[in-house]
Amino acid sequence: MAAKSKFSNIMLFEGIIASLFLFVGTYVLAYYFLYYSIIHFFAVASESIKMIVLAILIFLSISFFLSSLLSHLWDNVFTRGFYMFSGFWLGLFSNLIIATGLVWLLIWIFHMTSGEILVWSSVFFAVALGYIIYGTWNAFSPRIKNVEVKIKNLPDHWQGKKIVQLSDIHLGHVYRAKFMEKIVRETNALHPEAVVITGDLFDGMDGNLSDFVEPLNDLEAPEGVYFITGNHETYLGAEKSLEVLRRTKVQNLKDELKNLNGLQLIGINYPERGEHKDVPAIIRSLKNFDPEKPSVLLYHSPVNISEIEKTGVNLELCGHTHRGQIFPYGLITKLVYRGYDYGLHTNGNFSLYTTTGVGTWGPPARTSNSPEIVHVTLR
Repeated sequence: MAAKSKFSNIMLFEGIIASLFLFVGTYVLAYYFLYYSIIHFFAVASESIKMIVLAILIFLSISFFLSSLLSHLWDNVFTRGFYMFSGFWLGLFSNLIIATGLVWLLIWIFHMTSGEILVWSSVFFAVALGYIIYGTWNAFSPRIKNVEVKIKNLPDHWQGKKIVQLSDIHLGHVYRAKFMEKIVRETNALHPEAVVITGDLFDGMDGNLSDFVEPLNDLEAPEGVYFITGNHETYLGAEKSLEVLRRTKVQNLKDELKNLNGLQLIGINYPERGEHKDVPAIIRSLKNFDPEKPSVLLYHSPVNISEIEKTGVNLELCGHTHRGQIFPYGLITKLVYRGYDYGLHTNGNFSLYTTTGVGTWGPPARTSNSPEIVHVTLR
């Protein structure tokens, strides 16, 4: 058994190394593609200008990793500004790669002259910039998403009542206390019976988190405000996040069940590093859980859906995916999460809702979808 475990660990390590090499190789290749295309599109002949373009792109290629490191060490105007800038560039870079590919496609189809290439590349690059600027505005403008869910044996107390789901707010260098205050105001305007926060409340930064969470005390919900951890809480240490939240009215459901006037609210925290969680088994093992009574499960990531459905849970609320956040990554999340990366999915007495989330990670922008505050009506 020990030999088998050691072999599995070696295979896992080799898989991680291979994935890392693949990522770095693709990343470097993408930057070279952009560099070569800029030089070709804009007919850059000067060697000194080529070196300047190369130096700028090398700096930009490491800027997000550098800013992430600095933001973990210090929290000040410089580190926040650098983090925002590098995140914005990350989104713009993605758009520029697409724009560059389209220009090369036009060159191949229409055999354009150097003058035509200059014009069209300028147009496509300008559109790429405009698109990410729109995406930045969009990322700070969450919408209200109305969802109606039918639950078997729902108590009279909950008929027509509302639950507001907040997920992936990512409080930190980009989303600050003022943004949280705005989310709280919009949530309270919906008059929810309960508020649930399905992970990634924090972005994973170190420093003083208390200022960010103070607005949570202003949330108004008769049945309470509940929280489960997401993967980003594990980056800074889940206990650090929970310690801050203990100073608020927010209750962490740490793999436990809370009976809210006949509605079973189940919360399961995200696995810590190196930890494996069998979510269906945890649900079945919960004291007082009754699969014949109405229940709502909070879990950060939309995985193991068919197994969770078999436990008798009626509604699962998830986040995590951001639905790709930046075009065209929504195609990847759709593939990875087998279509459960966004929206309401119902099968018999089981429903799942995966939200795009409220905040962002990496690029402070959304170009493939909008952030949302989920307003769930129970029937």
